[in-house]
Amino acid sequence: MTAKPVVPTRLARQDVEDELTYYLVDEGSEQAALGFIAEIEHAYAHLAKHPKTGSPRYAYELDIPGLRSWPLDRYPHVIFYIERKDYVEVWRVLNGKRDILSWLLNDDSELH
Repeated sequence: MTAKPVVPTRLARQDVEDELTYYLVDEGSEQAALGFIAEIEHAYAHLAKHPKTGSPRYAYELDIPGLRSWPLDRYPHVIFYIERKDYVEVWRVLNGKRDILSWLLNDDSELH
């Protein structure tokens, strides 16, 4: 199986940067920040090879055909993405305990 490139949107990149800032500044934990980066890289590598493994649950709730989600193993974050013909487009990387409900309820927010 050929892996597809994983391409995060501007918002997805910002989500990751915000979480890194949280772990480094607010939590003061370089170890947590490095672990988060490792988890993201591991998840992106998995999605590159197996993009159909994510859950379509939010696709139905948000009426966005093709939207899938993939939870990180050791962090409370969920990756939202769509498999395109030649790549995997990551829309958001949200904290499942803090961000998902506010994202779903905010009609004015950008989806990607």
